[in-house]
Amino acid sequence: MTAALHPPERDEWTVDDLGELPGDLRYELVDGRLVLPSPTALHQDLMIDVALALRVSCPPSFFVSVDQSLRVDRRSEPRPDVVAIRAEQANRSPVPVEHVVLAVEIISPDSTFRDMYAKAHLYARSGVATYWVIDPLHERVTLTEMLLGPAGEYDFGVHTDGVFTTGRPWPVTLDLPRLTVRRADLLGRVKPRE
Repeated sequence: MTAALHPPERDEWTVDDLGELPGDLRYELVDGRLVLPSPTALHQDLMIDVALALRVSCPPSFFVSVDQSLRVDRRSEPRPDVVAIRAEQANRSPVPVEHVVLAVEIISPDSTFRDMYAKAHLYARSGVATYWVIDPLHERVTLTEMLLGPAGEYDFGVHTDGVFTTGRPWPVTLDLPRLTVRRADLLGRVKPRE
């Protein structure tokens, strides 16, 4: 028998409050709001593709991880879908955000605003140099690259549904048309709910 989780009600959460939650619970804390994500297998499949593309040419001084908690401040402990961190932090959780060189979020139906705006603001003010938002919810998978500007806010780098090649944080290529075809194929195999 499975019991439903009923977290304590709060208007504002801090990292100190997280100790009241079950230790194996997957959560995020974004600007004082507790988020309990439940990604689909399609979301996770895309996350793995992105992580593997980053690992291909990852320098030894860095490490690519998925679903990694980041310590930002008392009100925020986000878990980007994919993150590139300094290798010496590979056995630490949460990872202090100053060791992050890239955060990647993959939009879900309930996370568009949070990923495009709230987390962009959070990562920018934390000094994360590069932020990618991947949107698989439309006909084509798109990637929006945001680059930290001198004022501490993100400037838009690239928005594309084509083959994305960049040198940040190291040379990486993501074949978004291939990911679009794979997603469409998988969606075509989905059986209707009964």
